[in-house]
Amino acid sequence: MPAKQALRAVPIAWGLAVALCASASAFAQAPKDLSPELKAARDALDKYKDPVVAIHDGYFSTLGCVTYPKPGAPGQVPYPAGGMGVHFLNVGLLGKPLDPLKPQILVYEPVGDKLQLVAAEWFVPLSPEVKERPQLFGKPFDGPMEGHHPLMPQALHHYDLHVWLWKDNPAGLFSPTNPKVKCPKGPYTLEEVSPRIVPHGKH
Repeated sequence: MPAKQALRAVPIAWGLAVALCASASAFAQAPKDLSPELKAARDALDKYKDPVVAIHDGYFSTLGCVTYPKPGAPGQVPYPAGGMGVHFLNVGLLGKPLDPLKPQILVYEPVGDKLQLVAAEWFVPLSPEVKERPQLFGKPFDGPMEGHHPLMPQALHHYDLHVWLWKDNPAGLFSPTNPKVKCPKGPYTLEEVSPRIVPHGKH
């Protein structure tokens, strides 16, 4: 190859290498050392890496990319500062018995022009049938708390459990927020405040 052509090829090759590394880093972030039950859940839910499949199965986008720039204050659920992402809710699963393979919510992170599946969320509305704090995968749920304004009525008191099955989370596998999740600038990114803790009480 002539010297001039070789010099022209250098920035192209470098750009391609950077793009490939960025692509690999975006998708090589799944947590390691999951329990067999968590691995089974992830395997069963892997099909929802395609959000169209999620919609086909009854999960619909709540539109906003949710992030929490500040940690929870006293009286609020103690969320660490970080992102959540875009929630896809399956209304048909609300109020149903907890099933490790059927989360009520799937969570996606916008990455370029794609939605990347990063977490699943099990969601239990407070009702007379809920006698105590739910648990799944040996982990107690967060809450009870108010609904997440503005995408959810504050009166929708609930427990929930986030599990970051597809993206490593320095805050912990079961943390509600993830400092690695980034929402793009725009009208559909919502900077929320940690929801208030409410008594279990009667509902």
